[in-house]
Amino acid sequence: MFGMSVFQSVLERLKTEEDSEQTSPDDAHAAAPRLPAFAPAFAAESVGLTAFGAVERAYLDAAFVEPPPPPVMPDHLGRTSLAEVAEELALTDGETAVTLAARRRIFAAENHPDRLPPEFRANATIRMKLANMLIDEAARQIRQAGAAP
Repeated sequence: MFGMSVFQSVLERLKTEEDSEQTSPDDAHAAAPRLPAFAPAFAAESVGLTAFGAVERAYLDAAFVEPPPPPVMPDHLGRTSLAEVAEELALTDGETAVTLAARRRIFAAENHPDRLPPEFRANATIRMKLANMLIDEAARQIRQAGAAP
């Protein structure tokens, strides 16, 4: 049993028990009667595959639970104009590369399409594109200001 998986050891034990049952006819009357082994195809045909579909439908109909209401879009996702996103970001002239990166992360935490239900992803994508455009432009201006003598 050592060096075997648990499954293999169980199979070996069952095989050993089966062999011992077949070799000792004295205990044949004490053992529980065994049912004949049927092929899986026979079992599927005898029950009928269509019965499973009907049973499943009946079970699901009987166990019907009211679906949860659809999610409500947050108000901020409805603001998709450039001016509204710029107002939300509230970028100032004193921004640095570090503060811009922080603003991008904070904005993405609430607006990234991957974090929202599928119904809201179109608006979230627009908002993220606008925010990234505004932050990238502010970062470009910071780099230009730092490069100017």
